[in-house]
Amino acid sequence: MGKSATARMFAEAGVPVHDADATVHKLYDGAAVAPIEAAFPGSTRNGSVDRTVLGAQVVGKPEQLKKLEAIVHPLVTRDREQFLEAARATGAGVAVLDIPLLYETGAERACDAVVVVSAPHEVQRERVLARPGMTAERFEQLLFRQMPDADKRRRADFIVDTSQGFDAARAQVADILKVAATMTSRRRDSGEHGTG
Repeated sequence: MGKSATARMFAEAGVPVHDADATVHKLYDGAAVAPIEAAFPGSTRNGSVDRTVLGAQVVGKPEQLKKLEAIVHPLVTRDREQFLEAARATGAGVAVLDIPLLYETGAERACDAVVVVSAPHEVQRERVLARPGMTAERFEQLLFRQMPDADKRRRADFIVDTSQGFDAARAQVADILKVAATMTSRRRDSGEHGTG
C-alpha cells in the first residue's frame, strides 16, 4: 500500500514515528531471543532469531503463530509506550505509530485517530510482488491475514491514497497534519495518532 513510505513522509514533516516492524527486528536481536528460543527450539543463531527457521515453524500454523505473538506483542507494546513517553517529553503534539495489522491486533485502541494507507488491489499486488523473495502465494497469505482494505478505509479517520504518487501522498499527509493540529485527544492520556 505504501505504508512505510507514508510513515517516512510524516517523519520528514518532523513527526516522531514508531515503526513496529523495526521494533520487531530490534527485538529479534535482543529481548525476544531467549523467550523465542525457549518456545521454538533451534530458531536462534548467534544471539539472534533466525527469521527463516522461525518462519518455517509458524507459517501456516495458527497455534504456533499465536504463541509467537504472545511473546512478541507485549515487547512491542512496551517499546511503543516508551516511544510515546519520549514523544510527550519532547512536547510533540502528534506522533505516528506505524503498525502493520493495526485493526487485526486491536492496536487502534492506542491511537486517537487512524490513518489508513491505501491503493487499488492491482497497485498493491504489483508493489508487493516486486519485493525480493515475494511470490504470488505469499502475497495471498498476507492478504488472508489482513482485514479487507474497504473495511479499513471505512473505519479510518484519514485515508492516504498512494496510487497517485509521492507528491499527492505528501500533500495528503500535510492536510492530515493540519487537521491533527486542531484535534483534541480522544484518550485522556495522549495526543498521538497512528497509521495502519
